[in-house]
Amino acid sequence: MKIGTVRSSLGAALLFGWVQSVHAEMALNLQTPQTALGHTIYGLHTLILIICLIIFVLVFGAMFYAIWKHRKSVGHKAAHFHENTTVEIIWTIIPFFILIGMAVPATKTLLAERDTSVPDMTIKVTGYQWKWHYDYLQDGVSFYSTLATPRDQIENLAPKGENYLLEVDNPVVVPIGKKVRVIVTAGDVLHAWFVPALYVKQDAVPGFIRDTWFKVESPGVYRGQCAELCGKEHGFMPIVVKAVSEEDYKQWVAEQKSKQGATAAAPVQVAAADTAAKSDAASAKVDGKATYQQICQVCHAAALMGAPKPGDKAAWAPRIAQGLPTLHEHANKGIRSMPAKGGNPSLSDDQVNAAVDYMVSLAK
Repeated sequence: MKIGTVRSSLGAALLFGWVQSVHAEMALNLQTPQTALGHTIYGLHTLILIICLIIFVLVFGAMFYAIWKHRKSVGHKAAHFHENTTVEIIWTIIPFFILIGMAVPATKTLLAERDTSVPDMTIKVTGYQWKWHYDYLQDGVSFYSTLATPRDQIENLAPKGENYLLEVDNPVVVPIGKKVRVIVTAGDVLHAWFVPALYVKQDAVPGFIRDTWFKVESPGVYRGQCAELCGKEHGFMPIVVKAVSEEDYKQWVAEQKSKQGATAAAPVQVAAADTAAKSDAASAKVDGKATYQQICQVCHAAALMGAPKPGDKAAWAPRIAQGLPTLHEHANKGIRSMPAKGGNPSLSDDQVNAAVDYMVSLAK
């Protein structure tokens, strides 16, 4: 064996080993279904794939056989003919019945997928750049869900976590064995709510309401992502659905209501003249960096949609010139593309003000 051949073989083996180490999981099929409808879709996918494979083998097998056995080099001469009624009837009837055989189960599955009637609970999902907002219409729970992967991992300053870009601060919690209707819309641009293991995907269109449903069979954590290219940070708005027992779900609802009740019951500052001074004093006691990392960095760290990047003195200079009270007001009430409180109404004024102070301190 030549030395060059040995080197090539060795190189190929090393490359194959490196690829295997990088791709720990080589999943070539759909994810394992976790819903009854998912099993139906998975079975339909397999059936159609088998039918297409059989057609492929028969058609291309006959074609290659004809080309090989009837080639001119072995003495065959081309035949001259046209119109064969029997053949034309056969190749019309057979595909007709094949299509009917594919259409019947596909139609049944599609109808089942669109049947959102009689749900046990309904969740309204609203997509934003780049977060999701969830409203549990029956239980009165509402929250935003944003990417929880630290920015250091995204910028390659720290090792990637196990669920890199597929982890959130507030997952969707649902009870197992319950039909969950999901009504989906968007507050800015096109998004798509997609959880592969639950076999559920629905476009989120601004100004329109779309709906779908799922019923999780077993407890677990199921991850998905926005499946519609919605902007530069499109890959940074994951979806996490946590399926739990009905008892655990009721406990979670009670905890969420308790948190939201505590937020709503927070004392309101009435005197307008004292608001700025009290906010500045309180913000010093609040961890502005934590609020920034949880909410603000989604846009500001990437300088998206005019959001000045922390540390960019040139971008922050004209804003700092407006004064902290103005910046606090903009951050709390919203301005241009930035929603009030960064799109998270559960934040207090002090938390928002502290986050602003933190970003300003990086630009001075």
